[in-house]
Amino acid sequence: MVPPGHLATALPAAGAGPAEIDTVTLCDLTSDPEWRRHVLLDRELIVLTTGGHGLAEVDFRALPCRPGTLLRVRAGQVLRCAVPRLTATVVRWHPEALHGLDVDDDVPTWVQLAGEDEDAVINEVSQLTVDSRRHQGTPAARSLLRHQLSVLLLRLGMLPSGAGRVARPEEDTFHRLRREVERGYQHTRRVEDYADRLGCSVRTLTRACLAVSGRSAKQVVDERVALQASRLLAATDEPIARIGRQLGFSEPTNFGRFFTREVGVSPGAFRAAREQPAPAPMVRPRPPVDARSDAHRR
Repeated sequence: MVPPGHLATALPAAGAGPAEIDTVTLCDLTSDPEWRRHVLLDRELIVLTTGGHGLAEVDFRALPCRPGTLLRVRAGQVLRCAVPRLTATVVRWHPEALHGLDVDDDVPTWVQLAGEDEDAVINEVSQLTVDSRRHQGTPAARSLLRHQLSVLLLRLGMLPSGAGRVARPEEDTFHRLRREVERGYQHTRRVEDYADRLGCSVRTLTRACLAVSGRSAKQVVDERVALQASRLLAATDEPIARIGRQLGFSEPTNFGRFFTREVGVSPGAFRAAREQPAPAPMVRPRPPVDARSDAHRR
């Protein structure tokens, strides 16, 4: 076991291709050492800050980081970090790596660890780092790493957060809508379509969204589309018109008007600003921090 409070150096397995579960450093996530561009992630990440002070942008939200800060970044999100001001160990895995294991991945985007919780998480990450380096490619390695990752996620899910409270009916409806939007935002922005899929009325969805987020159901749907557009504009070189088509806009002008209304600048201006050192323009209105992350901030 790695002594508590000490973090093993994250190194990929020598000579190995992309692993199902492994640990790397922040610099391994991008080919640009200055992190001038956002990175669109195709794997799940836990980022544990081990040194320095600075900001990490997750989906254009600037999050303060110092030793002990943990970020949960999901596949499909965009990430940009203040390197070399920050150093971190990154646990990454393919979305299907935990298939079949009873793990409720309810980890907030931002957590500031402290005390025994910090020591325990550091030890879990360190041991996973050591084992992914030493045992990658051996017959039992996949099972070992899957269970170690499960333990890490379970431990993070048990951090004090008030998560045990009973959700209000409006919260349940809101989160059901969010899940349905995640599956369907590329195909429809009509709230009526989501109401049909969820077996409720548009009024019910709007009432739930207003109660939980302060925004209407239509705003929730449109913000998700604008977020995806922002990700693709910031992290890829895809033509703007093609991005619009991917998101269901048949005409570039319609996409341009939609994006400008939601974000406050045109798609072209947003893309032109993506390599500026300051955070890129925020998707407007700013998505709320999830309740569990708020609890850790206080």
